[in-house]
Amino acid sequence: MKTYSLLISLLMLLGVMGACSSGPVVRNATGFAYEIVVTMDKAGWDAPAGKAIKAELVSDIPGLPQAEPAFKVTYATPEHFNGLLTYVRNILIVKIDNSQYTKVSLNYENNRWAKGQVVMMLTAPDGNAILEYLEAHPRSLVEFFTKCERNRTINQLEKEHSPVVFEHVKNRFDVQLYAPGNMTYYRDTTGFFWASNNANTGRSDIVVYDFPYKDADTFTGDYLIAKRDSVMKANMPGAFPGSYMATDPVWVTYTPTTVNGKYCGVLRGLWQMKGDMMGGPFVSHARLDEKNNRVVVVEGFVFAPETDKRNFIRRVESALYTLRLPGEFEEE
Repeated sequence: MKTYSLLISLLMLLGVMGACSSGPVVRNATGFAYEIVVTMDKAGWDAPAGKAIKAELVSDIPGLPQAEPAFKVTYATPEHFNGLLTYVRNILIVKIDNSQYTKVSLNYENNRWAKGQVVMMLTAPDGNAILEYLEAHPRSLVEFFTKCERNRTINQLEKEHSPVVFEHVKNRFDVQLYAPGNMTYYRDTTGFFWASNNANTGRSDIVVYDFPYKDADTFTGDYLIAKRDSVMKANMPGAFPGSYMATDPVWVTYTPTTVNGKYCGVLRGLWQMKGDMMGGPFVSHARLDEKNNRVVVVEGFVFAPETDKRNFIRRVESALYTLRLPGEFEEE
């Protein structure tokens, strides 16, 4: 028996509403962030290859205090993949046919059926080829669609962002940053800037600070964790006397990556308020400002004990990718 998710129910409602309108309609992609429709034949979906695809898409997000899936998956057979389902923002089409394909191939297309949509096509001669590909390229599917969602958020932030954060960060550090528009609460001190949406549900904060660059050992996990703890202890006190923010040593990772073609050190883990009962996930980017021989750190963290944190932390993480150092303001 086919199980219809909340996503499908919503799409049916949107279809009924659209049918009541007249005249040409320019369709935008539907669905919520971090939701995806997967379509492949039923036999393949129930086989090891289909189970492996689903397992990757719903795999846990690293750096959260509780397990949360990377994506919410809605499955549809090719016969049922039509109409409103073709307008969903993230779609993965899987085709297995040894008469047409000799190896695994992945291609994607933007705006195939709707504006703001990305459709990936995964083709393979058999299920074993898919299993071998996923084993050789772990998390490739989930990282692709995660990046698509991040780029959507970045595009939105470039259009609608907090002018308070933008102006203070530009004046204080001579860098550009697009933070969510609801971040209007802030504190601006020498060498440290903090902003928050101060929300009752899903509180999100961003901090920016800098320090002199000394040598290559600066960009190591141990150094940046120690620097984070010293900066947060001095600038992020808790509600009780003597309480302060610190990095939870149980789970924290350091990953080198590139942003705008340049090195970026990424810390990801959990924060806790020493002397208080607060905590949550955080992610930070540390980048070298060669022009001024300094390290600029921008970090986002979330406090949302009453709800899932996936979308909150991913939204502030997207904002980190908008950081532009001196000399990068005009770069695309």
